[in-house]
Amino acid sequence: MSTHTYLDHGLAILNTRIGVPGTGSSTPLSETCHPFITISRETGAGATTLGQHLLPLLEANLGKEGRNWTFLDKNLITHALTQNRLPESLAKYLPEERVSEITGLIGEIVGLHPPLWELEQRVSEAIFKLARVGCVIFAGRAAHLVTRSLPDGFHLRLVAPREIRVGRMQDREHLSRVEAERKIEDLDRARRRYVLSNFGKDIDDPHTYDLVINTGHILPATAAQLVVSAMVDRIRAAAAAPMSAPLAHA
Repeated sequence: MSTHTYLDHGLAILNTRIGVPGTGSSTPLSETCHPFITISRETGAGATTLGQHLLPLLEANLGKEGRNWTFLDKNLITHALTQNRLPESLAKYLPEERVSEITGLIGEIVGLHPPLWELEQRVSEAIFKLARVGCVIFAGRAAHLVTRSLPDGFHLRLVAPREIRVGRMQDREHLSRVEAERKIEDLDRARRRYVLSNFGKDIDDPHTYDLVINTGHILPATAAQLVVSAMVDRIRAAAAAPMSAPLAHA
């Protein structure tokens, strides 16, 4: 497991999240308001960077004692699933970046792991359960579609010019340009296929998101401020709206 500080912080929060009462908030949050964020992204568009910029702003503007915000990337979600009795060794079979269908089917046949559809169902159940509690940022795994029935979600799509994404991948993983281009193509293709095959949706469809941000043009700090401002406005508008006229939500 990673030893990054934000991961350690997130794990601690996950271990105490369910059933902890909360009091006080910078922006009035009713007991029935459980805000969360989903981030869908092109590979190299900067979901982790944005998530880390969002955390302190969310704590300051939408924080609540006992309901600290946390960022769930691939490693953290995998950990959450292992806490639900899924072996950590099954992480390689989980959505988006999983092994080929042939390899997965062989694993099922020889009993190495449960059927892939069952693993994917467990992933979705974990995401949905945590989203209902709120104060969480999900990166990837079609979380914007898994949680679309929940009213308090704010759904982002991050994009960036290919040249910028390739450069980021080279710097982050110390790859050659050719290797970085191939990895970006493979991951984007896998994510697009996963969303289409499991939800019948186009991952690039802007209508499935509340906001699409080009991180090649907007700095992470600015993007984070934009997201939090939009969320605060939505929560205040929902609180002021008559019960008979709920606020429209994408």
